[in-house]
Amino acid sequence: MTRVRRTRAWVPALLLFLLSVSIGIADDRNLGRAEEIADGVRLYRLIDRRLVDPPAPMSVSLLRLDPSKVDLRSVLAFDRVMGTETVLDMSVRHRAVAGVNAGFFGPNGDPAGLLKIGGELVSEMTRPRGAVGIPAPSPGPLRLLFDRVTADITVRFETSDGVQVVAAAAVDTLQQRDRLTIYTPRYHEDTRTTGGIEWVVRGRPLKVVERRDGVGHTPIPRDGLVLSYGAQAPPSPLDRLVAGQDVQVVPRYTTLLGTDPSRWQGARDIVGGAGLLMLDRHAIDDWASEDLRAGFDTERHPRTLIGVDDHGEIWLVAVDGRQPDHSVGMNFRELQRLAQRLRLAHVLNLDGGGSTTMVVREKIVNRPSDLQGPRKVSDALIVLPRGRGNRGAGL
Repeated sequence: MTRVRRTRAWVPALLLFLLSVSIGIADDRNLGRAEEIADGVRLYRLIDRRLVDPPAPMSVSLLRLDPSKVDLRSVLAFDRVMGTETVLDMSVRHRAVAGVNAGFFGPNGDPAGLLKIGGELVSEMTRPRGAVGIPAPSPGPLRLLFDRVTADITVRFETSDGVQVVAAAAVDTLQQRDRLTIYTPRYHEDTRTTGGIEWVVRGRPLKVVERRDGVGHTPIPRDGLVLSYGAQAPPSPLDRLVAGQDVQVVPRYTTLLGTDPSRWQGARDIVGGAGLLMLDRHAIDDWASEDLRAGFDTERHPRTLIGVDDHGEIWLVAVDGRQPDHSVGMNFRELQRLAQRLRLAHVLNLDGGGSTTMVVREKIVNRPSDLQGPRKVSDALIVLPRGRGNRGAGL
């Protein structure tokens, strides 16, 4: 064969190789053919009994997201705290390309972990559990944060005796007796309280505009907050908080594994999980600090994951479970093996069980385990085309 013919022979092969690398299919993850959902969004369906040991029925749905072409947002059921709605309904309402369930919650839809949405902290967390942070939109690719994180809030104001600092017990939840609760516009139109003392603060900077004693159901201003103390008489220094006074409401984020707290302060959205599985390509094997329920890591359940691979691509994963003929679910070690197969550097376990739901183009693509159908949840992570996310600012 002449040199020209040899050149012609290998040029097409080289071009095919380069093309396959550029569209991300030349790897050894063995996920099969991807379904192109939208620009930068691919769906894989993985049916493989060997994902668990001993082999058993297993079904996994995976979304692979290009961080330069999509935006990721956290949304609330009905856009309010303390409610529940299906992931499908949330995705449809926000016209999302895709969505998965996200944080843990109580029976009444009250978020049970760290949750920040659109720049506002709507659920605090004093236990250092795994969390994922989504920064505000920027021209570059989306870069998620992973760590074990806590968040608390203090209220600060000045009196003749100097700066007074009062710790808030909770955000956007039922009023706390003999403690301070903060209500943001994400909660409801009013505080849904029946008594106590409440201060309405609004504006920039925040200023007390009204004090209400023993009335409850205080309207929450769109440009402010309500400070609510669940007792008939506030203790010092709250008893010195009067109309016209400037107030600072200061959230504080603390990280356990080394990420800069200021990056969490600046994050647009934060979702807390239960079980940080991978960090910086290292599998985590100790969850004592997260104070998980006994057996939570060793039992097989439906699971929802969010992760980032070596190239910065974002993965959303729904592992079906509790259905012996379809899929048995996974424990933490099996999730980590799946993450390693996907070459994920960072992985967080989100709410799972009957909540595990993945929606793509307004259709549920996995098989949720509840017999009555897709479970209603408190919040979801949705995928939008780049440019549709909003910035938001607040706590």
